[in-house]
Amino acid sequence: MSVSPRPGAALSNLPEMYREMVLVRELSSRAVALQRQGRIGSWLGSEGQEAAMVGSAHALEPFDWVFASYREHAVPLVRGVPVVALFNHLFANVDDNARGRNLPPEYTFREVNFVSVSAPVGNQALQAVGAATAAQIRGDRTVVMTYFGDGTASQGDVHTAMVFAAQLKAPVVFFCQNNGWAISVPTARQSAVPLVERAAAVGLKGIQVDGNDAQEVLDATRAAVDRARSGAGPTFIVAMTYRLGAHSTSDDPSKYRDAAELARAEARDPLRIARAQLGLSDSEDEAIRAEARRAIAEAVAQAERVPRPQAIELCDGVYAEMPWHLRLEQQEL
Repeated sequence: MSVSPRPGAALSNLPEMYREMVLVRELSSRAVALQRQGRIGSWLGSEGQEAAMVGSAHALEPFDWVFASYREHAVPLVRGVPVVALFNHLFANVDDNARGRNLPPEYTFREVNFVSVSAPVGNQALQAVGAATAAQIRGDRTVVMTYFGDGTASQGDVHTAMVFAAQLKAPVVFFCQNNGWAISVPTARQSAVPLVERAAAVGLKGIQVDGNDAQEVLDATRAAVDRARSGAGPTFIVAMTYRLGAHSTSDDPSKYRDAAELARAEARDPLRIARAQLGLSDSEDEAIRAEARRAIAEAVAQAERVPRPQAIELCDGVYAEMPWHLRLEQQEL
């Protein structure tokens, strides 16, 4: 179904972005259920952060590159990856690009320039600056976006990456989803100043945005991407948002945050904000959600039918020439 912006609103991507935000919210809910049922291994949710992910991803061109963390589920979807491909990864089947070798959810989608996510936090920022510098040397128009959270922003890798990017004027955008918590440590315990103020210390342009307003995120990120593409240098964007759910399926947030804080955050749910901006009726909104649930149910059913890789394939594609001891083990297997 088509959804029109609210009367008087500027032409925007909001109708499309809202459908994508709903899709990733429903995806996260289903992934938690699958993990609880023992059908997938683990899950790190993104409830409450949909506007930050979707809005920023819409600012990129198809030829740009993304170095993400384990929570940017919406970004590959926005870039054209089908929902079933995310579930192929979560079920670790033979259609998974990583063929079951990465922890879930640590996607890799080379087909849309989405670099493999890894468990260590922060290293992707350095890799992003390297890729951006390579693009700069080649003289092409590529911009690189790297995502991380407020906790990861305290990692030395991120600081080093920002120092190099600023010095080289690398075409990179640092996008921090400040969701209030580094697992159980609040942002106030992590930094004596607002995170965005760190940009000035290393020579970056710093922008803080309402991470729960998808259109505001898109506008700010598009400006940062255009700035990087023009050769004016990198930008550090801090999207102020909130993690409504648990850090992961092995986390219990009730142990470290109170119900009143969560209630205040739920009042600013990005889906609620976008729906109000679009002026959607209950029936229009339910149609969008039902469509998302159908797409996810079909993707789950399809991905779960695909077999998993066999143990004998473990080293396929890893070595140009497999070491003798692994060949021996493969033969024994």
